[in-house]
Amino acid sequence: MELAEFNALDAAESARVVGVWAAIPEWVQSVVDGRPYRTVDELVAVAEGLARDWTRADLDAALSHHPRIGERPAGTGAEAAASRTEQAGMTDADDDVTALIAAGNRVYEERFGRVFLIRAAGRTPQEMLAELKRRLSNDPDAEVGEALAQLAEIALLRARGDVIETASTSTPTETGVPS
Repeated sequence: MELAEFNALDAAESARVVGVWAAIPEWVQSVVDGRPYRTVDELVAVAEGLARDWTRADLDAALSHHPRIGERPAGTGAEAAASRTEQAGMTDADDDVTALIAAGNRVYEERFGRVFLIRAAGRTPQEMLAELKRRLSNDPDAEVGEALAQLAEIALLRARGDVIETASTSTPTETGVPS
């Protein structure tokens, strides 16, 4: 949707949109309350700044909505659709890589008590597996930090994917024609 449309949504609908980016109620409300945004970059900068305050409790709340890496997201809603798009690279994964990720997911959940979260968009299954193995050696506090950083990356990518510049908010070029 265009930025002007996002800015004009009623509070409940805009919260539904932002909640798909990261299901952290206080963050969602703050992003919604920050409207109107002049540019998508401003929207993303505010969302990113607010994400720096996320806590372990926020992470746990948000992860209740995230599927495991390598598992097909269930449902028909916007969040499931976003997850399916982000994890599209897993459809081409070799069976052995898929099995190793599934086994790693179980170990991760036993160790940290939550699903393994990684920005899947732009990563190969082998890269995700390597990160899973590496992060299994983290101590719990370091892993919370890494998982929160991944959640923020996912949220900001989703925001940029959902909201585009409005023609009237595009930055003029040197010729005065919007880019």
